[in-house]
Amino acid sequence: MPNWLKDAVFYEIYPQSFKDTNGDGIGDFNGIIEKLDYVKELGCNALWINPCYDSPFKDAGYDVRDYKKVAPRYGTNEDLYRLFEIAHKKGIHVLLDLVPGHTSEEHEWFKESKKATDNEYTNRYVWTHHWIQGIAGHPYIGGEADRNGCYMLNFFKCQPALNYGFLNRTEDWQLAPDHPDCIATREAMKDVMRFWLDHGCDGFRVDMADSLVKEDDENKSATGKIWKNIREMLDTEYPEAAIISEWSNPKQALKYGFHADFYLDHHGNGYNTLLRDYETEGGDKSFLKKDGKGDIMRFLQDYLPKYDNTKNDGYISFITCNHDTPRPRRTLDMDELKVAYAMFLTLPGVPFIYYGDEIGMRYLDVPTKEGGYTRTGSRTPMQWDNSKNHGFSNADTSRLYLPVDNADDAPTVADQLNDKNSLLNTVKELTSLRHKYEDLQADGDFEVVYAEPESFPFVYKRGKLLVAINPSDKKAYVKLPSKGECIYSIGEVSLSDYELKMAPQSFAVIG
Repeated sequence: MPNWLKDAVFYEIYPQSFKDTNGDGIGDFNGIIEKLDYVKELGCNALWINPCYDSPFKDAGYDVRDYKKVAPRYGTNEDLYRLFEIAHKKGIHVLLDLVPGHTSEEHEWFKESKKATDNEYTNRYVWTHHWIQGIAGHPYIGGEADRNGCYMLNFFKCQPALNYGFLNRTEDWQLAPDHPDCIATREAMKDVMRFWLDHGCDGFRVDMADSLVKEDDENKSATGKIWKNIREMLDTEYPEAAIISEWSNPKQALKYGFHADFYLDHHGNGYNTLLRDYETEGGDKSFLKKDGKGDIMRFLQDYLPKYDNTKNDGYISFITCNHDTPRPRRTLDMDELKVAYAMFLTLPGVPFIYYGDEIGMRYLDVPTKEGGYTRTGSRTPMQWDNSKNHGFSNADTSRLYLPVDNADDAPTVADQLNDKNSLLNTVKELTSLRHKYEDLQADGDFEVVYAEPESFPFVYKRGKLLVAINPSDKKAYVKLPSKGECIYSIGEVSLSDYELKMAPQSFAVIG
């Protein structure tokens, strides 16, 4: 386990929306460099940068045209190397996004794979043997290559699936995962990883990490074997490099070599019940919504088995949001967000703050951009101040990558910096608290102290510290197992002997 992950608090940056320095309306590497001090002052000591490789941008960069070249819209490879160097001087680690499952249809590998004559890349992608032979159970394309066959897609039409093999094979065109051409795909991806690690990258967040081998078993054992091989390479050659998976099954992901796995917003899972449980009948039942009448047991029944089964293998990562998820401000107000972030930043594992969530940026109803569709509203430009385009860019508004929030009360960093009660300053206090107390960090012990169905507060132990959360709109009381002093609070709390009294929407850490 890389030592730096223990105290890591990540900040996710969608590069095209963070900070534009050359006036073209699109964020760039120099913009990220310019704001590294802000990231550091926020209390984040690690970055995850969404895909920044050369791309036609039909899926916002997740359609990679060249893994070893950055997209010119962001700058040059040298600019990114400089970002790594400056970030490291400030004590900030940087993860890039790795997209191992597919490329753009414009990638040179695919151009070669489409050819009628056999070559090194013929089996780099998944192809059938005949132009009218489809692929049952998977999207595919036919009629767009000289080659006599159809090719599999992973996501959009522009994203042909790389070939890591099929575990359960039913067709003669399906290769085994240990076929030399499938091994070559794995080795090509390791080559990409080495390239960026050698230039200063600190690891990768891995896109769709569980879907490499097709027709895998329910344990994803064939895909897991690939990641174990990659982890062995990292442990040998880059022992301080981290890999974090988009898998949302920590029992599998951490067993197969990932250092951390995202707890993603999947309908009805534990994370979903905390702040996005508005897809159910009867209104929003999210635990962290003040009038949600949420039930912490729905979270714990899902989370505790995952935590107990993996706490010795790696970390579960809580997110405030990400580029695929509606921003929490969509349904939570600023006070509710304070309590929500307090919970995420005091639970075990490695937390991630999505850019702009720390000031309560809204989910905007905007037209799709670069394949974003319903996700686009969470990808709008960062709101720095009240100057033109909220300080994101000097470009004409019509040239912006996406529109900014033009509401009169649009939150900005500048407005919140000088307000000691702002969401931004609350996040700073919470990250500072986490860095100060080792018990609150990634692998500090975790134990539920008080949790009852449809009841508040929720109390848990982190090492020797007690954490209490009352997100409801009612007062809450609880008897604590030991005496202590309140070392940090949000809202009004009082502690007398063993009794903790909590005002509505309050939070406390007791030591």
